[in-house]
This record gives sequence, structure tokens and C-alpha cells, in this order.
Amino acid sequence: MKDTKFAQFVIFVNSAVPLSLLGWDWYHHRLGANPIEFATRTTGALTLLFLILSLAVTPLRKALGLPWMIKFRRLLGLFGFFYGCIHLLTYVWFDKFFAFGLIGEDIAKRPFITVGMASFVMLVPLALTSTQKSIKRIGGKRWNRLHRLVYLSAAGGVIHYYMLVKADTREPILFGVAVAVVLAYRILNKFFPNLTQRTPSRAQR
Repeated sequence: MKDTKFAQFVIFVNSAVPLSLLGWDWYHHRLGANPIEFATRTTGALTLLFLILSLAVTPLRKALGLPWMIKFRRLLGLFGFFYGCIHLLTYVWFDKFFAFGLIGEDIAKRPFITVGMASFVMLVPLALTSTQKSIKRIGGKRWNRLHRLVYLSAAGGVIHYYMLVKADTREPILFGVAVAVVLAYRILNKFFPNLTQRTPSRAQR
């Protein structure tokens, strides 16, 4: 089995860089005329990016025959949840100032908020059950079924983003294509597994 500790460290550091840069620019007032909107959209895009990267791990490891890459999936997925939390906190704190009545009205009356909130809620049980102990406690099959929610959450995030931007929809469409590709791979792998993976060599195990 390949030692991936250094690779995981590199992924961790690079995954934290966007938040560091965002914080730096916030401190130096470089987030433009509407810093709250910029921070909210940036953290939302980062949430989608890391969710898609986590979903891409399985296709890549199977296509390349590199089973040790599975260790990266949880780390990337947790960063997706982390940026989702920051995205939500930015909205709750800086946009609504913890006015939960107004937040409730937003969820009920604004569809893109409803979809976004539902997408985030689906990530919560996935983050809470991301440990090896949870897999053993729940059972592998049930754990896998539960964690398929990530596809629905990612798709909901794309819809949320698309409904938000209204005019320039190029970025949410690109995210949507990426989600569609990894979902199509999963379907193809289920019905035609011989087409989507190869046996790892001795050196890769």
C-alpha cells in the first residue's frame, strides 16, 4: 500500500489556501464594492469545487488502477463541507445578522435559498459519518447508500448557484457538467464495470 501521508498533507495545505487568501483580502479591504456577496459566492463555489473533486477520486482511482487514491476522497469531501459551513455562516452572520426569523422567511419564499439550504443539510450526516468507526457501526452497504446523498447535494448546489446568478450562468453550468460527468461514470461503472477500471499493478498496490 502506497504511503499517502505527504500527498494528504499537500492536499490539506492547498485546500486551506483559498480561505487564507479570502481572509487576507477581507482584512485589507480588497473584496470589491460588495465584500459580503463576494465572500458568499466564493465560498459557495469552493464548496462545489471540493465536492466535485471528492466525487472525482473514485473514477480516477479506478481508471488509473490506483486504489490508494481513495484516502483523498474523505479529506476533499470534508473540505467541501467546511467551505459549505463558511458559506452558510457568511449568509447567516454578515447578511442576516443571525435574524433567524428573516432566514426562515428566506428559506420559505426564495427558492434558491430553499435549494441551497436543503443541499447543505444533506451534507451534515455525511460529515458526521465520515470516520472509519462510522462505517463499521453503520455497515458498509448502508454507509454507501447514505453517502450517495453527496450526488444529490452537489446537484442541488449547482441548481442553487444557477438560480442565484441569473445572468452569467457559465460557471454554474460548468459545475453542472462536472457533476453530470461523475454521475454518468458511476452509472456506467455500475452496469459496465469492465469499461471503467483496470487492475492495479503490483507497484501501485
